[in-house]
Amino acid sequence: MDRASVQERFGIVGTSAALNHVIDQMRLVARTDVNVLVYGESGVGKEVVAKAIHEMSARRHKSLIIVNCGAIPEGLIESELFGAEKGAYTGATERRSGHFEEADGGSIFLDEIGEMPLAAQVRLLRVLETGEYSRVGSSKVMKSDTRVIAATNKKLGNEVQGGRFREDLYYRLSTVEINIPPLRERAEDILPILDSFLYEFSQRYESPIKRLSPEARQMLRTYRWPGNVRELRNLAEQLVVLVPKQDLGVDDIRPYLRGVTASGSTNEIVLASNAKTSWRDSGPDGEVASKELQLIYRALLELRLEMKEIKQHLSGPAPIPHRSEPRTTVQEDEFPPERPSFIIESVEPNQPLLPAFEEFSYEIESSNDTTYSNDHSFEEEDTDANPFPTLEDAEQELITKALKHYKGNRRQTARALGISERTLYRKLKELDEEL
Repeated sequence: MDRASVQERFGIVGTSAALNHVIDQMRLVARTDVNVLVYGESGVGKEVVAKAIHEMSARRHKSLIIVNCGAIPEGLIESELFGAEKGAYTGATERRSGHFEEADGGSIFLDEIGEMPLAAQVRLLRVLETGEYSRVGSSKVMKSDTRVIAATNKKLGNEVQGGRFREDLYYRLSTVEINIPPLRERAEDILPILDSFLYEFSQRYESPIKRLSPEARQMLRTYRWPGNVRELRNLAEQLVVLVPKQDLGVDDIRPYLRGVTASGSTNEIVLASNAKTSWRDSGPDGEVASKELQLIYRALLELRLEMKEIKQHLSGPAPIPHRSEPRTTVQEDEFPPERPSFIIESVEPNQPLLPAFEEFSYEIESSNDTTYSNDHSFEEEDTDANPFPTLEDAEQELITKALKHYKGNRRQTARALGISERTLYRKLKELDEEL
C-alpha cells in the first residue's frame, strides 16, 4: 500500500515532509510484529497511527484492544490488563479475563504508557519478553501472542532517570519509535486539515460549506495550535454549528481560538488585528476606538485572578472567586512599554470606557488583611464563621451522590458530572487517601 492509499484509507490529511516520514515508518513497521512506541503531544493523532499500523498488519483480522493506562486506578490496572480470579480482591465476584487475553492473536494499544504504575510495569515486561502472564490471584501461567503498540506524550528517557519508569521496559517497548510532530511544526498541513473537517461537518449538519478570507487563513497558519489536530477539529465543528455566515473573516474565527492547555493557561495571545493602533487611541466622545485595548484589559483581569489563585495555594483557603470563566495567563513581556496600569472587567465594542471602571470592584491587600473596595470602605475579614462548605467537601459530596445514583457505574457518573473517567478515577483515589 503506497503513501497516498494509506492517507485515503485512514483519513490522514497533509503533505508535509514530517507527516510523509511518519506514514513511511507506519508502512514499514506494519509488516512486522515489532513493538512500537509512538511519541507526540496531546491531540496529534497517536491513536490514529496505532489503528493504521494494526489494520495494515497481518493481525488485522483479530482485535485491536485500546487501553488508556492513565484512566485506570493503580489498584485495578493489573486486573484490567491480565484478568483476575474470583475473590482476588474486594469486589471480584467472578473470574474475568484481561485485555491481553482478549487481544490474543491481535494487537493492544497502551495509550499514556508513561502513567503506568511500576508494579504493573513488571508484569508487562514479562509479557513482552516471554508472552507469559497470570491472572491476579492465580498461579496458573497463561500465554498471549499480542503485539504491543504504546504511546505517550512524555519523554520516557526522563521518566527512567527519575525512577518512574523501568529502563528494561523502555527498551522493550521502543524497538521502533515513531515521533509525530505537533501541528505548529507542519504549518502547510493546517489549512488542508481544516478544509477536510469543514467539509465533513458541513455534510453531517447539512450546512453550507464555509469559506475563509485570505486574512483568516493566514491567521490560522500562524496560530500555535496547542491542542493540535484535536483543537483544529473542534474549531471546524464550532464554525459550522455556531456561525451562520458562509464567508468567514478574522473577527468571525478569533473568538474560537482559545489555545487553552491542560493547566488552564494559553500559549500565546491571538492579536485582535494587525493594525498599528495607538495604545491610547480614543474617539472624540472618549470611547475606546482600539479593540486591542479590550483584549489587554481582559488579559490583565485574568492575570489578576491567576495570581490570586496562586496566592491561595501558598497561603491557604480564601473566599471563592466570583468568576467561573476560563482563565488566561499573560506573560509580562507580551505588553508594550506603555501598558495601562489598571484593570476593568469587560468592555463592549461600543461601550464607553468610564462606566466599566465604575462597575469594577477591586481589592488592595495590606499588612492588616483588610479589603478596600470601590466604595472606599474598609472591612475586616470575617474568619469566625463560614456558612459554606469548602469546594473540596462539596465536590466529594457531589461525586458520592452521583455514584450512589448510578449504582457505582463510573462511566455514567463521569458523563453526568461532565468530567472524564480519568478525572473521576483520580478524584476517587484522592478521596480514598483522605479517608
